[in-house]
Amino acid sequence: MRDLLPAADYEVFLAAFDRPRRIGLRVNMLKITPHHFSSIAPFSVAPACGWDPAAFIVTDDSRPGRHPYHDAGLYYLQEPSAMLAAAFLAPAPGDLVLDLAAAPGGKATHLASLLGGALDGRGSALRRTLDATGLLVANDVHAGRTRLLAENLARWGALNVLVTQDEPERLAECFGRVFDRVLLDAPCSGEGLFRRMEGVELSEAIVAACARRQGGILASAPDLVRPGGHLLYSTCTFSPEENEQVVAAFLAAASDFTVEMPPAIDGADRGQSEWAAADPLIAAQLALAVRLWPHHFPGEGHFLAMLRRREGAKTQMAELPPFDRRPPTSDQYRLWRDFAAATMTLDLPADRLHVHADRLYLLPRRAIALGAERGGRRAHVVRYGLLLGDLRPGRFHPAHDLALALNDADAVAMRWSAGDPRLAAYLSGADLPGPDLPPGPDGWMLVTVDGFGLGWGKRSGGRLKNHFPHALRRR
Repeated sequence: MRDLLPAADYEVFLAAFDRPRRIGLRVNMLKITPHHFSSIAPFSVAPACGWDPAAFIVTDDSRPGRHPYHDAGLYYLQEPSAMLAAAFLAPAPGDLVLDLAAAPGGKATHLASLLGGALDGRGSALRRTLDATGLLVANDVHAGRTRLLAENLARWGALNVLVTQDEPERLAECFGRVFDRVLLDAPCSGEGLFRRMEGVELSEAIVAACARRQGGILASAPDLVRPGGHLLYSTCTFSPEENEQVVAAFLAAASDFTVEMPPAIDGADRGQSEWAAADPLIAAQLALAVRLWPHHFPGEGHFLAMLRRREGAKTQMAELPPFDRRPPTSDQYRLWRDFAAATMTLDLPADRLHVHADRLYLLPRRAIALGAERGGRRAHVVRYGLLLGDLRPGRFHPAHDLALALNDADAVAMRWSAGDPRLAAYLSGADLPGPDLPPGPDGWMLVTVDGFGLGWGKRSGGRLKNHFPHALRRR
């Protein structure tokens, strides 16, 4: 970095790593407006920037990841620089979007919010996205990370999401050139996150290996982006080998892509053409990329390059048939109908119910085929739409995912405030005695924190049996 930066700039850059890192959070616009969140926030927050009203900085010593609002999916802990990628990609509500390396889900949850459109009123995430026409495909190649991705998207309450675990070239075989927007937040050496790390392993060999991997992933992108579509390449590293040089190599191989000017952001710097090590015409385009430096921008280090495929490119946009839905049997539908009639006030469309492995899902309105219908292999699906629950012999057991997509207007609800000791007992896994329950018949109840869905309980024998997931319970 001393070689790359001017001497005076290097000293300021170095000093930035002695400052404490900021804890950022992004409000879930599928569930709550920034203004509403500011009015109920249990810790001190301040706007993080002027370009995203959902972006905040925690300004006290609170631990927002331990608050019930986090369990209810009202916000995602994310540092401000990482919030720029989805904001730059800016999908429209009806777009088909792919997050190619999406785990753990920070940028994917942001994209899901943007696909939901403007938030008006206090409707739940499920009500907001029930008729939305956009779809997010969130992918990662690692099984463990993909499960974490699916969990974070479930907590977000996102319906219009397909979570996959596949290599990029496999996705290209399954879907083809159909996506309006593609995000590649590439695996990288992570130099921009050094301030957050207690220990770091870095070498020139690691940087070179990351650059090779990034180039390999990018090579599949032309087979995924439609003509006129956008591809955003981002990393959280300062390394030119992983940033300007990777993009320059991609442009040399994919002549129908160009770098596009992003929106103006205070504190953002331009990419460095002289670091691209490429043909001058290609290198000049890298000046349209964005670099976020920790001594100029209120966040960690990031690089972003918005690439656009020209209209009329020498390729045809692929077309996908609709998803081959497996509807519930009459007995399975009766189990769901009985649960919904007794517990929910929100009607869900029967023609979008799908059964897989005795689990009932609600498909997105735009449910696209998984690849086999085009004569190839199917994408490896981890989640498609919203998991409603398990179809067990003679009964329906609602999923935690469903609770997180609802609020207290959608179901028979137990309403507790964030500071209520009964809520703390529920989060620890305790059953609730009869005196703590309002009058009513036995059956399932949605447990809410200040009206937002948090989990399920089942009234039986004068008690509320706790169905908050064991893995999430407080110790």
